[in-house]
Amino acid sequence: DSDLSMRTLSTPSPALIFPPNCPGFQNGRGSSTSSSSVTGETVAMVHSPPPTRLAHPLIRLASKHQKEQANIDRLPDHSMIQIFSFLPTNQLCRCARVCRRWYNLAWDPRLWRTIRLTGETINVDRALKVLTRRLCQDTPNVCLMLETVIVSGCRRLTDRGLYTIAQCCPELRRLEVSGCYNISNEAVFDVVSLCPNLEHLDVSGCSKVTCISLTREASIKLSPLHGKQISIRYLDMTDCFVLEDEGLHTIAAHCTQLTHLYLRRCVRITDEGLRYLMIYCTSIKELSVSDCRFVSDFGMREIAKLESRLRYLSIAHCGRITDVGIRYIAKYCSKLRYLNARGCEGITDHGVEYLAKNCTKLKSLDIGKCPLVSDTGLEFLALNCFNLKRLSLKSCESITGQGLQIVAANCFDLQMLNVQDCDVSVDALRFVKRHCKRCIIEHTNPAFF
Repeated sequence: DSDLSMRTLSTPSPALIFPPNCPGFQNGRGSSTSSSSVTGETVAMVHSPPPTRLAHPLIRLASKHQKEQANIDRLPDHSMIQIFSFLPTNQLCRCARVCRRWYNLAWDPRLWRTIRLTGETINVDRALKVLTRRLCQDTPNVCLMLETVIVSGCRRLTDRGLYTIAQCCPELRRLEVSGCYNISNEAVFDVVSLCPNLEHLDVSGCSKVTCISLTREASIKLSPLHGKQISIRYLDMTDCFVLEDEGLHTIAAHCTQLTHLYLRRCVRITDEGLRYLMIYCTSIKELSVSDCRFVSDFGMREIAKLESRLRYLSIAHCGRITDVGIRYIAKYCSKLRYLNARGCEGITDHGVEYLAKNCTKLKSLDIGKCPLVSDTGLEFLALNCFNLKRLSLKSCESITGQGLQIVAANCFDLQMLNVQDCDVSVDALRFVKRHCKRCIIEHTNPAFF
């Protein structure tokens, strides 16, 4: 009976989105809300379309003059849909309860290409079940319009919620579940296996996720057609600290189309994992291995195999990387635009020199907390990287005002300069301000303002 009622009734309650004690849940007359509390848990419910007239005999209908004051009712349907398109999922559900016209407009398929839920107390599994069931009414068991699901920070999301997405949304292209630490490999495998068009996957902070792969059933069934490949191009596994080289090997073998990969704070990754990655994923444009303390110059040699395809690289706080690794990158990755090497204390002026002379199109460079970089390195940057827009030198003990003046005199397009905790004079900062008009200077000198 409960399943039947779910099919016949339509509008998901805002109780799916907010806990029962959230202000604004009750209507103006203090009537019961659309959710109930069982041991403090939000229980999702559904509602039928709102009536066109108020049925209670004691409630008077609005006068003609009062109706004329409701200017929003004069807007055509396409304008209302445009307004609704800016609302998050929970507010859209509320709008569907205002009147019959709003109900019909709020469930326009064009508004349901994205579901966005946030919050630690939301019963996300139930919300996704009810929403997808409503969206599947016209196409039973399949939600063809839904392309994006964002449930970041929803700690109550479990494998059950991802199973719902995997089974009902074959056209899914983007999934973000960052910070949802209760999901496991099995649920992720189901999503990537049943959603063949998935291109963007963010599982950052999901500590139980150690791999991305097809299920065994999908591998057997789809291998003749897909070659066991997953179409993911963007993968963020930041803070998946259980990920190891073997898991990265499996990811690389299945996700050969990767162009953006972020492995920040995946502390178990080593140079061997990067070797696996470069064997299969030769199209990577952006790569982050910041805070991966076991990555060394040998890993940089592997990354350098990406050659001119690599545009963005973050190796921040990888203490085993020295000038040798920087030389590998500079020699082969000539089209590098962004490099974050903050905290790589083995980098010296020689590494910066080689980088500046070979990666002349560099636009953003962070070499903060590199105590061996001095004004000599800045001079090489200034004379070769004229397109530099962002430069961070935070806590570079050997930097002085002379090096900054050389940079400012040559890099006129500089837009951001970080010299916090550097021994730089006020005159040097003023010189930068005069020559780089659009530059925002982050500093710790109280005399400069």
